[in-house]
This record gives sequence, C-alpha cells and structure tokens, in this order.
Amino acid sequence: MKFKAEEIALFLGGEIVGDPTVTVSNVSKIEEGKPGTLAFLANPKYENYLYSSSASIVLVNMDFTPRQPVQATLIKVQDAYQAFASLLEMYTRAKDSLKSGIEQPSYIHETAVVGSGCWVGAFAYAGRNVRIGDQVKIYPHVYIGDNVTIGDGTILYSGAKIYEDTVIGQNCIIHSGAVIGSDGFGFAPQEDGSYRKIPQIGNVILEDHVEIGANTTIDCGTMGSTIIRKGVKLDNLIMIAHNCEVGENTVMAAHTGLAGSTKVGRNCKFAGQVGLAGHLTIGDNVQIGAQSGVPSNVESNQIILGTPAMDYRKSVRVYSVMKNLPQLRQEVIDLQKELKKLKENCVKKSE
Repeated sequence: MKFKAEEIALFLGGEIVGDPTVTVSNVSKIEEGKPGTLAFLANPKYENYLYSSSASIVLVNMDFTPRQPVQATLIKVQDAYQAFASLLEMYTRAKDSLKSGIEQPSYIHETAVVGSGCWVGAFAYAGRNVRIGDQVKIYPHVYIGDNVTIGDGTILYSGAKIYEDTVIGQNCIIHSGAVIGSDGFGFAPQEDGSYRKIPQIGNVILEDHVEIGANTTIDCGTMGSTIIRKGVKLDNLIMIAHNCEVGENTVMAAHTGLAGSTKVGRNCKFAGQVGLAGHLTIGDNVQIGAQSGVPSNVESNQIILGTPAMDYRKSVRVYSVMKNLPQLRQEVIDLQKELKKLKENCVKKSE
C-alpha cells in the first residue's frame, strides 16, 4: 500500500513543506531512512540525521525549523511522536482490512456465532457457544474453548490459547503463545506427602482495550474470576495467577509475576522482573522498579524498589551502603585490632 504526503497530512491534520505528491509504502528510523519510507523526528538529538536521511517523508513538530536544506518532504504536526503512532495505527488497520472470511481448514462449532467482517485463519478452532464480535481477526492455529466471548475489533495472533468461559472485551490484542484461562496453581497437601489437585472452576475476564504480550499466561480463578481491567498492557512472559485483579491502565514489563489473589490498582507501572506475593493489595499510581520483590501491601502513589521493596529513596541509600560493605568490613576489622592493642597497652600500664 502506498500513501501520498497530502493523504498523510490530511489524516494527521499537518502542514506539508515540500512535495505533496511524494509517496511512501513503509516506515523507517530517521537514521536508517530509505527512499519510499516515512520517518519522524521528535528528539532534537537526532536532528543531524534529518539532513542526510534518504526517507521520502519526515514528520516533525510544528515549531521545528531546519538549520540546513532538507531533501525529504516534511509534514509538520503538533506532536511528531504521537502522530507517528497514529499513522502506524492507520497502516495496521488498512493492512488488516484486507483479511476477511473463514479460511479452510478450520473448525467452528455449529453453535458458535461469528460477527460480520471477521477473519478466521486456517487451523483455528472455536468450540461450543463461542460468541465472536464484529471485525475480529483470528490468526491461524488459535484455540478458542467453549463458551468464550470475544468483543468487536479484537485480534488474536497465531498460537494464542483461550480456555473455556473466558470473556474478552472490545479492541483487545492477544499475542502469539499467550494462554488465557489455564488452571491456577491449586493443590492440597496429603498425609502421604502427595498433592491433590483442586479443580479450578472460575474464569478470566479481559475488559476493553487490553493487550497481552507473547507467551504471557493468565490463570482462571479457583472460583470467581481473574480480572484484567480496561486499558491494561501486559508485556511478554508475564504470569498472572488465579483470582488476581489488575486495575485500569496499569502496565507491566516482561517477567513480572503476580501470586494468587493479589489486587493491583489503577495506573500502576511495574518494570521488568517484579515479583508480588499472594493476597496483597497494591494501591493506585504505584511504580515498582526492576527486579523488586514485594512481600506486603503498598499504599497508593508510592515509588518502591529493591528486595524487599521499599521507598526508592531509602532503597538507593541501602544500596549505596551495600556496595561499600567490603570496605566497611575491613575498616571494622582494623578498628577492632586497634582497640585490642589499646586494651593490651592499658593492661600493661596498670600492672
């Protein structure tokens, strides 16, 4: 697909400086710009690349004035970074609109209902009483269990596994390898040392505009639901255990793990490899630094770091002490030796 500069400017509400008829069919980084691609300049430290870039179109902020001649056609917008994101969304929608219908071989149970404008890729499976909304894209090798509901505009990428009774809202994205609704880790210890499996009869609810990264797993509730609220974004390789709840617009980076029944508030930000113990309550607007271990409840509006996690300012001070421990240890040993000598000298003088 090709887009003219004038079409892009109209979509973004931008102003053209240069040739309005120049066309692009792909995007590129400004430092790697090639003819026929569109790039953007939002960070001033990359400005020098603008003058050597071969990109055909470059998005720039409205207040930007080049210091040298520019080969590319410029489109001035209020926020180049946001405009670039909007353009990528337009491109993705246009590309996805080419997919429609139900490819064969695939299996959709006779009791399932598929909305209008959907695309179901080959080797996909949809079980009994599945409800699929309009404009849903289901890539090849997706499994959808019985009684699953999928809202309008949602995308399930190849290899996603959706267990029975899961409810997925509108405009969600579930990436390859994600498993939604698998059993929670529930086992009862027996007298002989073995473990008896506790049936997991709950489900998972994903509200609207949720994105689930590749190979992320979300367990169903033991009873009741594991709930991912509206606007949550989960990175790849995240584990959400049974009966957890993640609040609206919370984001989590890769390798984060939540133990069972932990509740996370709204607008939280978790960096990579954060681990939360079970049955915790995390308030709203909480930020947790990378590789932090959280053993207890956290009030709203806190920034914490470390293992065990604590206020980030205190954590930084603790770390500064820890890295100096070898030197401090040696100094204590030296002081002990000096003290021992002083005591011995005092004893000799008293004699």
